[in-house]
Amino acid sequence: MQVKTEASHLVAWLRAAGEPTRLRLLALCAQREFSVSDLTLAVGQSGPRVSRHLKILCAAGLLARLRSGQWVHYRLAQDPGAARFLAGLLADLDPADPLLAPDCGRVKAAGITSAEDSVGRSRLDQALSTFIKASAGSERFRRVLVVGTEHHAMLASATQLAPDCTAVAHGRRAAQAASAFLKREHLTCRVVLTPQTGEAIGKSLLEAGPQFDAVVIDRSSAHAVALPTWLAAGRRVLASAGRLWLFEHYESFDTANAGASAKPLALLRDQLDEAGFACERLSPIRAERQQVLAAVVVPARALHTASEA
Repeated sequence: MQVKTEASHLVAWLRAAGEPTRLRLLALCAQREFSVSDLTLAVGQSGPRVSRHLKILCAAGLLARLRSGQWVHYRLAQDPGAARFLAGLLADLDPADPLLAPDCGRVKAAGITSAEDSVGRSRLDQALSTFIKASAGSERFRRVLVVGTEHHAMLASATQLAPDCTAVAHGRRAAQAASAFLKREHLTCRVVLTPQTGEAIGKSLLEAGPQFDAVVIDRSSAHAVALPTWLAAGRRVLASAGRLWLFEHYESFDTANAGASAKPLALLRDQLDEAGFACERLSPIRAERQQVLAAVVVPARALHTASEA
């Protein structure tokens, strides 16, 4: 026999769900799990406002909050009573309703991935962060530039390298997510958006010259623009005695057309040499099904000068 729901629970659920934004959040989470950043983009509201709505829904027992690494996801509650209430409520909603349809459109347009993809991204993110910490050790710098803001744990580690941090985001969604993360974690870093698609750093930073003594370039996701272009930009903004971290997508190297003996690590080293860098450290990073080549380099001139001293 089905257990009846207490009136107090039903009233709490109705109060929580009876608000337009919270109803939209429930409809989204009925599809699959989402992070707070993804939900913020989907409903087109500020992070703090969406977080308040999520807190109300969780307190009422309609949403469950799940943590995986640094990522937090939200899904519909699994409690039998709440699940019955949600099933009845959401079954009457029309996905084409003007209140709901734009949210699904923004999810699709932003390319928001599933929770499973986010977990894989989180593990790679933590691996990139660990690489920065291990290779930097106790060394600190004056100014750091982070190129690419998709991986937030990596971004957090980079901000610890220097008191003055600038991050370059490639896309409005990436900039919004990075800014929200930095604010939430109380980290200080200026986020700028590149004005041109495929542009590595941006004209204004390039024209300012070698103003950073630490540069982190994250190309761990595939990019249409070739690596040498990004390395040239990094070289222009890096101080003569500075250090550059590079994370490069493993499959960006076409080993099939480069010869049977060519290996991605060797090909990356050749491109770094051609760009005027000398390797201090070069190694692969594996996380889930993803593989990235990680490097720490310095301007070749600086290494030559140090060896003569």
